[in-house]
Amino acid sequence: MLDILNKINHPSDLNDLSIDNLEKLSEEIREVLLQKLSKNGGHFGPNFGMVEAIIAMHYVFESPKDKFVFDVSHQSYTHKILTGRKEGFIEEKSYKTVSGYTNPEESEHDFFNVGHTSTSISLASGLAKARDLKKEDYNVVAVIGDGSLSGGEALEGLNFAGSELNSNFIIIVNDNQQSIAENHGGLYKNLDELRETNGQASNNLFKAMGLDYIYEADGNNIEKMIELFQKIKDIDHPIVVHINTKKGKGYKLAEENKESWHWTLPFDSETGKVTVNFGNTESYADLTAKFLLDKMKKDNTVVAVTPAMPMTIGFGIERRQEAGEQFVDVGIAEEHAVALVSGIAKNGGKPVLGTNATFIQRSYDQISQDLCINSNPATIVLNYTSVTGLTDVTHLGIFTIAAFSNIPNLVLLAPTNKVEYFAMLDWSIEQQEHPVMILMPGNGVINDGREAEKDYSNIINKFKVEEEGSKVAILGLGDFYQIGEAASKIVEDKLGFKPTLINPRFASGVDKELLEDLKQNHELVITLEDGILRGGFGESIASFYGDSDMKVKNYGLEKEFYDRYNPNQLLDELGITPEKIVNYIESMIK
Repeated sequence: MLDILNKINHPSDLNDLSIDNLEKLSEEIREVLLQKLSKNGGHFGPNFGMVEAIIAMHYVFESPKDKFVFDVSHQSYTHKILTGRKEGFIEEKSYKTVSGYTNPEESEHDFFNVGHTSTSISLASGLAKARDLKKEDYNVVAVIGDGSLSGGEALEGLNFAGSELNSNFIIIVNDNQQSIAENHGGLYKNLDELRETNGQASNNLFKAMGLDYIYEADGNNIEKMIELFQKIKDIDHPIVVHINTKKGKGYKLAEENKESWHWTLPFDSETGKVTVNFGNTESYADLTAKFLLDKMKKDNTVVAVTPAMPMTIGFGIERRQEAGEQFVDVGIAEEHAVALVSGIAKNGGKPVLGTNATFIQRSYDQISQDLCINSNPATIVLNYTSVTGLTDVTHLGIFTIAAFSNIPNLVLLAPTNKVEYFAMLDWSIEQQEHPVMILMPGNGVINDGREAEKDYSNIINKFKVEEEGSKVAILGLGDFYQIGEAASKIVEDKLGFKPTLINPRFASGVDKELLEDLKQNHELVITLEDGILRGGFGESIASFYGDSDMKVKNYGLEKEFYDRYNPNQLLDELGITPEKIVNYIESMIK
């Protein structure tokens, strides 16, 4: 029974509760979190670890007058429950009504739509600066943890707050000794030292930056957290509140296996076993790890690098241990990761950087400046670049082609099947001329019998004609190739002619010779790309044909921040299905 939670509709409802009832409330919140996450999946460990701290925050401070900014905001479920959105966690029919991150469209208690890391201190310091300019009076609180301090923006924010703000600003550092995987970086050694000395160590990162500092060893004790927040409420200068919490607290499996319970698929709450059955399907992440470990055994200059996303390329704990010094996790620091692999490549190493597409966006400048201007032969492998991947607005990978395909010297490869993916990866690791980015296909590991070139050095930007035909040429880039392939078969069956089916392979270039040849016996070119159209592959093809009679139809996504969409439904709405493509072809071909 949710005796306490049922009475909470606004943070102010906490004010009349005793400590015993607040503790009971924390149990009830974990109960509904367990129920929802077991059925729906989501960020488990971060939310279970912050229940008491967030209850105490709302007990002491006055939200939304006092403003909370959660880093990544993947630990904000308790905050949502206490600010009028509990139905989205209690009632299964309402699970989809709340996002997994803070969202101003949902509530006045949320100030930013946040899903990337290391941003809270900078965002909150902006709120504080505006408050001071307007001569207003309230608390601004930034919450950061889960390894986010190693991100460059977090350090920039700390540096600013410690020197430029001379007013109320509270930074809660949630120290659970964990990122997604284990923490990496020297600053976490300082957090260890501070914990071991109960906050008294003379070596103090935060004080060195000009910030006041206070420590609480039991961040999961509501009474102590309330006393702590009451002590620093309305403070007149910036302060770091360092709290020690247990990630996954309240669920034994999550407490003991912090990495695997950072985020979870739906599971059985009794056993912890995942209830989603994917069968015995292969995954590119798992296959990539096996491939790289084999390369490492044969060549000690091969090194895998990740910014706190080891499972993106399949490196679980045992595989990380097997790789030893040939696996490097730099922590949440994408900019450093890119510059690091550029340096490794420059000095004769063979680095492979693996992460999710949405996170590599933060390192655009390093890819352009530190890597590509210098033409250092590092490999970047990106997961979740597809419309079928991560669908939260903060985690979209659909901007990847448009964002990176226009950087000079970068070879952007879009493989269409398993053989091609590993041929491209092997070539990229061994070649010594180009920085290379490879898009991990998002439509499953496809074994369709098509062979792939082993060496791409002499065929840069050369497209591959898979099936020769006439009238219509279909260019299916990357994992949209199979859509083009299906459309081609329907055209042959329904319209009585065979289109030319092309696998472009290179998202960063144009095969001018082939495109020119198509003018001889084609009147329509169809392009398909798993990304936004604006600035993408298809527009480069349309631009080539701009002064000719060739008709070009580009299929892709709109320049839009899609949020929590159904991928198949979205593709259907955009006309990106074999049947709708064929209908268009039929309407255009005389």
